[in-house]
Amino acid sequence: MIEFNNVSKIYKKEFTAVKNINFKIDNGEFIFIVGKSGAGKSTLIKLLLREINPSEGIILYNGQDITKIRKRNVAEYRRKIGFIFQDYRLLPKMTVYENIAFAMEMICCTSKNIRREVPLVLSMVGLSDKAKHYPDELSGGEQQRVAIARAVINKPETIIADEPTGNLDPDTSKEVMKILTEVNKRGTTVIMATHDREIVNLYQKRVIELKSGAIIRDIKAGGYINEPKKI
Repeated sequence: MIEFNNVSKIYKKEFTAVKNINFKIDNGEFIFIVGKSGAGKSTLIKLLLREINPSEGIILYNGQDITKIRKRNVAEYRRKIGFIFQDYRLLPKMTVYENIAFAMEMICCTSKNIRREVPLVLSMVGLSDKAKHYPDELSGGEQQRVAIARAVINKPETIIADEPTGNLDPDTSKEVMKILTEVNKRGTTVIMATHDREIVNLYQKRVIELKSGAIIRDIKAGGYINEPKKI
């Protein structure tokens, strides 16, 4: 479970990025974090990833106050989390297979485990036939699916996705969402920051909306701005 208790982050010149944030996320939930640019979504993600610490308040991850994790132990904490970037951030000189395998190598997985797990996750994201391709030989949607495969290969407890459909067309966005939904059904918590109004309205998951650093809406099953579900 993730819990923010009275969390604020104040940067230099007294700019408050998030203020007095309170919410809980249960294991296995799927959450959309929405809000205009500058609302505080990126700061929220950085706090969860322990890239920054709050100025006030505490953040609990399965009962552990992550604000008190020592720097040398941050990497171990982040292994519990898979992160999906909007711009993919694949390694250009590595094949699809190698990009995913590299994530396993970073945590010292054996070659046997890598040979077993990488084909399985490639099959899950529908890219079994692209294993030997390089990122520049793939479409944007295919690159994002590789990024998802890389994020889930180590079986993290939580996936954080930062605008994963932001650079994709509507049909490809739905393919990506189908994969994330399937990952969530297997028990992984998914937290997705997005501006994609259509996706939020279609999937009707829990929505946390930020404005000027504060939570203005937290609804169990809603749309981008309380719009009806569209099919």
